[in-house]
Amino acid sequence: MTVSSPRQQLDSQTPAWKKFLNVFTQSTWAWRVTVGYLTVSLFLPMVAIFQKSSTEPLDNFWKIATSEMALSAYDVTFNTALIAALINGVFGTLLAWVLVRYDFPLKKIIDASVDLPFALPTAVAGLTLATVYSENGWIGSIFAPFGIKISFTRVGVGIAMIFISFSFIVRTVQPVLLELDKDTEEAAWSLGASQFTTFIKVILPPLFPAILTGVALGFARAVGEFGSTVIISSNTPFVDLIAPVLIFQRLEQYDYSGATVIGVVLLLISLFLLLAINLLQAWGRRYDSK
Repeated sequence: MTVSSPRQQLDSQTPAWKKFLNVFTQSTWAWRVTVGYLTVSLFLPMVAIFQKSSTEPLDNFWKIATSEMALSAYDVTFNTALIAALINGVFGTLLAWVLVRYDFPLKKIIDASVDLPFALPTAVAGLTLATVYSENGWIGSIFAPFGIKISFTRVGVGIAMIFISFSFIVRTVQPVLLELDKDTEEAAWSLGASQFTTFIKVILPPLFPAILTGVALGFARAVGEFGSTVIISSNTPFVDLIAPVLIFQRLEQYDYSGATVIGVVLLLISLFLLLAINLLQAWGRRYDSK
């Protein structure tokens, strides 16, 4: 039988908040600044939005969160974002492969332009996309004679989400491709494996966690997008209205509690996505260590 020391017994009886306070007071200044910064910039806003939503009775909270308009907005937001993330998962991986494995003219310019969605204001991106894909735009005019409308539809929302989340896939996959050992591929070829078999069994397994992480990051980014989608969509309920725009519309109507309820739903889903991303990253690190 193991006998705990008096110090261990005292620690077990100490409340958790006192343990945290002791660690905080005995820690270095850098740790204190970090916790203070996170508290002001992250934790307090999250607490505030939950506190604001808690003023609504539970039945009213559920009524707002599951209203027909809200459910339609969730459907447009999450399904469109998922499709955009999956498309980017394929073409983003392909572009990362080309940038890593091939040399061609203007490669540095193309590589730098991948980061454009990070730097470009989302409102400018939305205005540009709406102009290009409108019925009189360079691309929209090609589809207009066939009765296909892109701007101010759900398709336009998807294109905007693809644009703003594309960089996440490329920049997540690219470093992993740079670290892959080409000797392993050459060994597979020397043993008679085709290029397709080599890709599936040698290259894809270590690359797959990075692709999943990039897709998850792009999906999370697309879900929260507002600036570009509000311009390229018609913002019509039950057609192409997304959840962030629904929040903005409720704020314009001075329905602060309703906007907060929708915001809490998106916040909870975003937290779940971040947890999934962290699990994917941990899985990838375990795979790399083997």
